[in-house]
Amino acid sequence: MRIATRGSPLARWQAELVGAALAARGHAVELVIVRTTGDARQDVPIAALGGQGVFVKEVEQALLDGRADVAVHSAKDLPSTPTAGLVIAALTERRDPRDALIGCKLNDLPAGGVVATGSVRRRAQLSVLRSDLTFVELRGNIHTRLNKVPDGGAIVMAAAALEVLGLLDDVAEVTPVELMTVDVMVPQVGQGAVAVECAERASATRDLLAAIEHGPTRQAVDCERAFLAELGSGCSLPVGAHAVVVGEGELCLRTFLAGATGIYEGVHEGTADEAHAWAAEAAGLARQAVGAA
Repeated sequence: MRIATRGSPLARWQAELVGAALAARGHAVELVIVRTTGDARQDVPIAALGGQGVFVKEVEQALLDGRADVAVHSAKDLPSTPTAGLVIAALTERRDPRDALIGCKLNDLPAGGVVATGSVRRRAQLSVLRSDLTFVELRGNIHTRLNKVPDGGAIVMAAAALEVLGLLDDVAEVTPVELMTVDVMVPQVGQGAVAVECAERASATRDLLAAIEHGPTRQAVDCERAFLAELGSGCSLPVGAHAVVVGEGELCLRTFLAGATGIYEGVHEGTADEAHAWAAEAAGLARQAVGAA
């Protein structure tokens, strides 16, 4: 099984996680390392490159060209609209979905304190909490970003990224780390989950990947992606959504959207079977509330 992935340490870890699960089922695996637009243009803000998809398109192309059998992504990097001919065949168990503030805790930041993040969502949410903050761009792999903590300021990263690389405890030993609860900072859609794609027509591969799927993560991420898909945007809007299974067949979806006329924060509940419909309705309410087109 040829597994297409980006070459960053985090991306390789995710691909190796999937590879180990496939190897345990008797399949030899090989990594196919792909350089993406997002990796090549680290001098340009992600939103300026086109938002979601900049870490995905070239990896997906390896599938479409037949150079790989499966592709592994951070689920948060996937556009809300599936690529023609491809399908998300599995979502592995989600890790910590929270955002981490590293360098200085929110309440300890000085007036006008500097926070480095390339995420429009994180900037919008932190501005709600502290309207005085100043933001600067942040790009690069995990280790590069950890070396860019502003003096007296902070950076924001996904806790899962630090967790899977075994860095969270090490970082916390030398600088304050504040894990923001999902009700304070609603995570990006799919944050903390790993998505595995394959060709839609590859029925044998889809059956194989189904064996490594984590059902509750699939239900939650599908719900979040339905919310995002209805908005018709990815990183170009300050949007967050995080769903959890709260009972048998029941989901709770927490949402955030910032727009021209304000901020929308909502909590919605419904069945997993009908999640696409009610999550889309929630997106419509959010769009109307903030004056988004």
